[in-house]
Amino acid sequence: MKKIALIGFGKMGNALVRGWHKRESIDRIIIFDPAAVHGDHRYIRTELFNEIEGFQTASRDADVFIMAVKPQDMATACEAITFCVHPETLIVSIAAGLPVTWFQRRFAEDQPVVRIMPNTPVAVGKGVSVAVASETVSDDQKRKIAELFESAGTFEWLESEAQMDPVTAISGSGPAYVFLLMETLAAAGVKAGLPRDMAERLARQTVIGSAALAEMQSDVSAERLRTNVTSPGGTTEAALKILMNGKVQEIFDHAIAAAVARSQELSR
Repeated sequence: MKKIALIGFGKMGNALVRGWHKRESIDRIIIFDPAAVHGDHRYIRTELFNEIEGFQTASRDADVFIMAVKPQDMATACEAITFCVHPETLIVSIAAGLPVTWFQRRFAEDQPVVRIMPNTPVAVGKGVSVAVASETVSDDQKRKIAELFESAGTFEWLESEAQMDPVTAISGSGPAYVFLLMETLAAAGVKAGLPRDMAERLARQTVIGSAALAEMQSDVSAERLRTNVTSPGGTTEAALKILMNGKVQEIFDHAIAAAVARSQELSR
């Protein structure tokens, strides 16, 4: 895609542009964010607008519009670019809870639309983005979108939009669960006798190192990685006998079900 128009330059928008501006296949990245200040970015081949009129003029022939605003602001954002969008223009949304048909009602019934759920680790190029496309999205458009989001981590296509709710619950919200694990592990360390700052450092680096190991050994299952650390009769086994009594799985099952239900509510 030669020309990308991005609406919304928050944390997610910034993270994506960091990867995009290095791609030689992209000629221009046109950005609109009313809170942005001209010159507050360091990306080549980008133009940043905080007034909609200039953005509308600059983005009129864009190949794709990336909608990176909050769901409650999406209707206003779509209205602002209506006359910039042509029948073949690809609309990409990274807003939670808004289905493909929501955008087609605002543009055209057969408008090419891709809905993507990225997570916050895209900010460091370690994210996961999962997408679903309308039937009118071409194979070439799918390929180019995959290339764009692979610059910020891994990318997956869904077979059905119904799968977006569990995706939101698992990978979209997932980083918060990992950070909660860090908090919980550190708190347990304090109760066991460690100074709080040390417990927090140990918990954080343990999660970081474990994730790096899992990435390096991507062909090894999580179960195998766990058993590799667990010596028979050792301290790890003693702890896992408590953690693997079924309650942790039950808690996660309930938590994911609650997140899925909330995602479904937001889609209505």
